[in-house]
Amino acid sequence: MNAPRLACLLLFTLAAVPAWAGAQREEALAANVASAMSRSIADINAPRLVFDNPHEGAAWLAEMSRRLQKRIPDQWLRERLLTAVQYEATRAGLDPQLVLGLIQVESGFKKYAISPVGARGLMQVMPFWVRSIGASGHNLFELTLNLRYGCTILRHYLDIERGNLFRALGRYNGSLGRAEYPNLVVGAWRSHWQWTPPAGLQQTAGH
Repeated sequence: MNAPRLACLLLFTLAAVPAWAGAQREEALAANVASAMSRSIADINAPRLVFDNPHEGAAWLAEMSRRLQKRIPDQWLRERLLTAVQYEATRAGLDPQLVLGLIQVESGFKKYAISPVGARGLMQVMPFWVRSIGASGHNLFELTLNLRYGCTILRHYLDIERGNLFRALGRYNGSLGRAEYPNLVVGAWRSHWQWTPPAGLQQTAGH
């Protein structure tokens, strides 16, 4: 690996305390819920872009990579992260752009971020989740695994709240009932990450 690439890698992986770190609260899970979440975590597949139209996927990756360039200068790292986000969010039934907004607020895209309360990684997952739905060897700093946990947890909170995004985000951050955190995430999502496929690609996908 050349020196510039190594420097970018180090910048991406340095630990940092995020500006708004999550603190999900540990709650008892019904056996069927815990089992379903565990299966989701254990279902390991190599991340890939999930689009009906591969041209749409390429356009999405190029645009998201451009937006993320200032935060992660290395193209390979950016595309690896974005591919994993799109895959894990889609398999959990989440909008990938929403997940990018959440990551921006939670960790600032720092892979090794640790909060004052112990939340870890890109999506600031609390370690108790490994005990509740994971396996003892799970490393929450591993990029794909952290995203899988985070997306599975957010999906769980959305299900609990019957699709109410603001309440689900409040649960995710441990601030249920307060508007500050949901507003930050939705603001980041809409201001920085919202994306609509170009008209030509939409028409192609529809044929």
